[in-house]
Amino acid sequence: MFDQIKAKEKKISVIGLGYVGLPIALEFAKKVPVIGFDIKPERVDLMKNKIDPSQELSSEDFEGAEIEFTANPKDLKKADFHIVAVPTPINEHNQPDLTPLLSACKTVGQNIKKGDYVVFESTVYPGCTEEDCIPILEKESGLKFPEDFKVGYSPERINPGDKEHTLKTIVKVVSGCDADALDNIAKVYEMVVEAGVHRASSIKVAEAAKIIENTQRDVNIALMNELSIIFSRMNINTYEVLEAAGTKWNFLRFYPGLVGGHCIGVDPYYLVYKARELGYHPQIINSGRFVNDSMGGYIAKQLVKRIIELQKDIRTAKVLVMGITFKENVSDIRNSKVVDVIKELQSYFIDVDVVDPYAKPEEVEREYGIKMTEKAGSNYDAVIVAVNHMEYLNLDEDYFRLLTKDKGILVDVKGIFRNKIDKENLYYWSL
Repeated sequence: MFDQIKAKEKKISVIGLGYVGLPIALEFAKKVPVIGFDIKPERVDLMKNKIDPSQELSSEDFEGAEIEFTANPKDLKKADFHIVAVPTPINEHNQPDLTPLLSACKTVGQNIKKGDYVVFESTVYPGCTEEDCIPILEKESGLKFPEDFKVGYSPERINPGDKEHTLKTIVKVVSGCDADALDNIAKVYEMVVEAGVHRASSIKVAEAAKIIENTQRDVNIALMNELSIIFSRMNINTYEVLEAAGTKWNFLRFYPGLVGGHCIGVDPYYLVYKARELGYHPQIINSGRFVNDSMGGYIAKQLVKRIIELQKDIRTAKVLVMGITFKENVSDIRNSKVVDVIKELQSYFIDVDVVDPYAKPEEVEREYGIKMTEKAGSNYDAVIVAVNHMEYLNLDEDYFRLLTKDKGILVDVKGIFRNKIDKENLYYWSL
């Protein structure tokens, strides 16, 4: 398979052209022919015009790419090595929602042929590829696994908004259903991943490796969030504590904050789901999820307390929230925990304005029912800097004082202004 792909005798397809799939498709397309498939024709039209719907890539990133963008699943028949990179979210009950993945399996199954490879990149619980995906591929194709087609798993490690750690510079974990599949899959990815690949011993090991990457971060951030709650009661700034503790060589540098998005805030629930299926109820993972999912409400309540403390009328209070994306310098609003802050404030009948240089107002309103403000106003009782976008980093005390009334409050979720604010002029609070 690898030799034929390298010789351009066989093609690669990428199914799902979001923030994960599109970079992969374009990198391969600079080496070999690629079919880029997405179910949304409007997204495909944008990519045909060298526009990334996720706003992660520039038009220059499309240059020199031998790629056919399509929303027609039958075009997948022209490819032989299929990479599935669709989202794996959770539902309103924090249960895995495999609908996009299983739908992709059905689409791929209807279009693969004998000898094809299917490699999954979507984050799943260990066992999902073999227990949930392969049976659908067999059913829809009429082919027999592994005699007629090969399967592998290579978890994505793309970090949205990060221009340093990219597909090419991050070691790629790869796995295959047998030794021959592993060898071919590894060699195919080595074509575009300059950092090299790590060959996992099995598909389940690769699945598990991916899911604990984000679970580990989630638990560690939860510890920092819990510490920030404790230190707040002691009137100690958490970031100053972490700065001091970080002088020790082996101190792990994690920081408190809102944990949302489609990775850290989602993946642990996949592991919890599988563990419960096996009769084990995880304690640490669940506790970490509880703490992190509670932080939006906690931040809002802390602001409400300070509004009351400063003898402001809570019934007429007006708050500006700066940033609603799930992390800095991206347009992605999926599973943004800033929304929890906003909804909690609104439950106290506080008037909330929201601005963000990256988020699309129509998407925010459609997803959360929140109408964004085109630009910040004035006479706010408080300002919450919820996301540390680069546009906010150089703001100063004068800027926030212009936005606020007398006895204005600045809630600095990420602690980026803690050495820039005179506490005599502006009431300052951070995690």
